[in-house]
Amino acid sequence: MNHLEKVLLVWVSDPEIEKNIVRIEEIPPRPALWGNIPESLHPDLKNALHSLGINQLYSHQVQAYELIHQGNHVMLATGTASGKTLAYNLPVLDDCLKHPSSRALYLFPTKALAQDQQTQLAKLLQSHTSLPKQIPVGIYDGDTPASHRNDLRKNARIVLSNPDMLHMGILPHHTLWAEFFRNLRFIIIDEAHIYRGVFGSHFANVIRRLKRVASFYGASPQFILSSATIANPLPFAQSLIEDKIQLISQDGSPAGPRRIFLYNPPVINEHLGIRASAIHEALKLLSPLITHGIQTITFARTRRTVELLLRYLRDRFPGSPQWIEGYRSGYLPTERRTIEAKLRKGEIHCVVATNALELGIDIGTLSASVLVGYPGSIASTRQQIGRAGRKTDLAVSLLVASSDPLDQYLMRFPEYIFEQSPEMALVDPNNLLILVQHIRCAAFELPFYRGEGFGGVSAETVEEILSFLAESGELHAGTTRFIWTADQYPASQISLRTTSPDTVQLQQIIDGKPKVVGVVDRSSALWMVHPGAVYLHAGETYWVQTLDLDRGIAWLEPSELDYYTEPVQETTVEKQQVLYNEPTRGGNKFFGELKVTHQVTGFKKIRWYSRENLGTESLELPPSTLFTTGYWRSLSEVSVNFLRQAGLWRNDPNDYGPEWIKIRESIRKRDHYTCQLCGTPEQGKAHHVHHKVPFRMFSSAQEANRPENLITLCPSCHQRVEENQRIQSGLAGLSYLIHHAAPLFLMCDTEDIGVFSEPQSPLSDGQPTLVVYDQIPGGIGLSKKLYEIEETLFKEAAILVETCPCEHGCPSCVGPAGENGMGGKQETLAILNILNGLIQLEVK
Repeated sequence: MNHLEKVLLVWVSDPEIEKNIVRIEEIPPRPALWGNIPESLHPDLKNALHSLGINQLYSHQVQAYELIHQGNHVMLATGTASGKTLAYNLPVLDDCLKHPSSRALYLFPTKALAQDQQTQLAKLLQSHTSLPKQIPVGIYDGDTPASHRNDLRKNARIVLSNPDMLHMGILPHHTLWAEFFRNLRFIIIDEAHIYRGVFGSHFANVIRRLKRVASFYGASPQFILSSATIANPLPFAQSLIEDKIQLISQDGSPAGPRRIFLYNPPVINEHLGIRASAIHEALKLLSPLITHGIQTITFARTRRTVELLLRYLRDRFPGSPQWIEGYRSGYLPTERRTIEAKLRKGEIHCVVATNALELGIDIGTLSASVLVGYPGSIASTRQQIGRAGRKTDLAVSLLVASSDPLDQYLMRFPEYIFEQSPEMALVDPNNLLILVQHIRCAAFELPFYRGEGFGGVSAETVEEILSFLAESGELHAGTTRFIWTADQYPASQISLRTTSPDTVQLQQIIDGKPKVVGVVDRSSALWMVHPGAVYLHAGETYWVQTLDLDRGIAWLEPSELDYYTEPVQETTVEKQQVLYNEPTRGGNKFFGELKVTHQVTGFKKIRWYSRENLGTESLELPPSTLFTTGYWRSLSEVSVNFLRQAGLWRNDPNDYGPEWIKIRESIRKRDHYTCQLCGTPEQGKAHHVHHKVPFRMFSSAQEANRPENLITLCPSCHQRVEENQRIQSGLAGLSYLIHHAAPLFLMCDTEDIGVFSEPQSPLSDGQPTLVVYDQIPGGIGLSKKLYEIEETLFKEAAILVETCPCEHGCPSCVGPAGENGMGGKQETLAILNILNGLIQLEVK
C-alpha cells in the first residue's frame, strides 16, 4: 500500500471523517489510442521525438497534425493532460523548419502558463542540436525586460504572450512588428474556455484587431485553439475567430484511476444549522497528505482564503514553511516564477492557490487536489480536479463544501457535479460598450476606410460608431477614411479583465528604502488595502498605514497581529431607465439600466481561528460608481399585506412609540451614560439604547420598552449584539438565496453579479424589491437572462430551501440569523410560494 492509499484509508476508516463523506466517485483508468508519427513530419522533429522516447502519438495528436497540415483552423477539445501542447507544437515547428520565414504567436491567459509552455517547447527543441538555432522562441509580456524586447521582435520565430500584452503592447505598435506580422502563419489560443463572458467578449474584439493588422501586412494566419472543459467547443471557437473551424474531441490519451471525494463539514449547531468551517475541515484532511509527503494542490476561491489557509498550515507544520507555499494574483513575478519552478522540482509539498493555477501548467508529480469550496462552475471543478494525477498512477481529488447555498445544493444533489456537462462558454463581442472601445483601438492602429466592416460587424454599424467618434474629436472623417487624431493612446485606458487598468503598488520601507511587496488593482484597493487593513501576503501579515490613490501606492508595515480585517461596504442602487417590465405573480418584474454606488465605510477586526468580531472602525473613502444593467422584482401591496397578516413580514420599520425619546434618555441616565458591556463613557455623542429581547418579538411597544428590557450600549458593542440577535427577514433571506443560487443558472461566478434588496425601493414606487445586477460596466446579459427565466429560478430556489435540513434558516439556504436571533426560512418560503403561484393572490 503506497502513501496515498494509506491516507485514503485514514479518511474512510475514521468515523469523524467518514460520516461527512457524501460521495466517493471512482473513475477507472483509460487506455491510450495510438497513431503513427506522420511520414511528412520534418526528419529533425522525428529525431527529437525519438530522443524523448516518443515513438507513437496519441490519435488526436495525429488528427490535429493532419488537419492543420491541410490548412484548417482547429479546435482541440480533449481532456486535461491529454497532450494538447504537443498536438499544436508539432505542426507549428514542422512549418517553421520547412519555411524559414514562418512565424507563430502563442497566446496564453496567464504569464505562468506562458512560462510553463516555454519550458515544454525548450524541452522538445533542445532534444535535437540544430532546432534551437533554427527556431528561436521568446516570451513577450509585461515581465520581459525592455532591453530584450527589440531582439525578440526581430528574431523570435515563436512569440509567447497573453491577450493583455497583445492588446496594449503589440497591436498598437504593430509597425515595430512588421516582419513578424508579414510572416505570421499560426495563432495558438490555449485554454480557450477562459475567454468567456466579459473577458472573452473583449478578447474576441482583440482577435478582430489582430486579424485586421495581419491582413494589412498580407498575412492570413491559421488559428489553433485548445480547451479541456467546455460544452460548446465548436460554436464557441467559431464565435471567437469568426471563421469555420474543425473540431477534434476524441481523446486518445491514457488516464490513471481517480477517486473523487465530496465532503460536507459537520453541523456544529443544530438549532442554527451552522456547519464547521470549510477552511478548518480542509486543514484536518490536508494534514495527513502533507505528513506523508504527497504533493498536493489546494484551491481556494478568494485571495483571502488562500492566505488564511497558508497561515494555518504553516502554524500546523512549524519549521517547514518551504514545503508549503501560496500562489495568487498580487504576488510579484519573481515570487510566482520561483514557486512554479519549485513545484516542478517537487520541492513544495503543498501549494495553496486561487484559480491562477487552475490552467494546464505541467506539474507532473501532483497526486492530490483539494478544493476548498465549489469553484463556481463544472468547468472549473474539472480543471482543478485535473491538476492532480497527470500521469497514469492513482490520483485523488477532494471537494470540501462551504456553507454557501450552492455548495450545499451540490452536496444534496451530487449527481449534478458528475453528470452535468461543463458550462457553455458564451461571448458577446458586439456588446456596444466593449465594441466601441475596441473600434477606437483599431482606428488608432490603422485608419478605417468607408465601407469597411470589423469582423462580423457590418460596415454600416462601424461607420455609425466612427462618425460618433469623429464628432467627439477623436477621429477625422475624411472622404474615404477615418483617421485617428486624438492625443491619447486608447488601449492603455481599457482593461480586458477589470473595470480599471490601474494598479496600486504595495510598498514597505526597509533600511530607509521602499520595497514593493505586491500589487492590487485599483478597484480592489479600496477594500483590500484601506488604512488600518490587515493585508496577508505569502503567509506574512502587514498592517496598512496609508493608501494614496493619486500616486497608486499603499504603505505597509510588517506586523504580528492577532486579527485580520474585513471591509464594511454600503451599496445604493438608482434607476436610470426601464427597458422591459411586466406584471407577474405577486408583483412586477423589470429589466433596465441602473447606477450602483459602492462605498467602503469601515472595517471589522476578526480574530484568527475563532473569527470573533473584535470591533468595527469607520473609514472615509471615495465611492465607486458602476453604470450597468439589472433585473429587479417587486412585491405588490397585496402580497405584503398577506405576509403581514400571516405574521411573516419583518421589514416594516419599528415604531417605538411616542414616548421613545423620553424613555431612551431615562435609560441612558440610569446607566450613567456608560456602555454596560465595555464601560466606555459617552464622549460628545449619545450611546445607543438596545432592546435585550428584540422589539419585533413583542406585540406592543409598551411591553417591548419596559426598562428591564433596555440597556445602554456604545455603537461598537451595539453592532456586535445586533449581529448576535439579528432577525432575518424573508426579503433579506430571498436576497441571500438568489445571490448564491443564480450562478447555477447563469453559469457564471457569484462575483459576476451583485444583489441588493430594499423594503421600500424607489425602483418600484416604494414596494419591497429584490435587485440583481451585472457587476460589469454596461452589463453583459446576466441579469437579462434572469428576467427571462425567473420562473425556473424561483422554483429551484424553493426546492433548495425546502430540502435544507435546518429549522429556521442557516448559511446553507436563506442565510444566518444572529446566535440568539431568528432565521428567515419560513418567511422566505412564504415569499417564494407567492412568486411560484402556490399562494393565489391578485396580480396588480
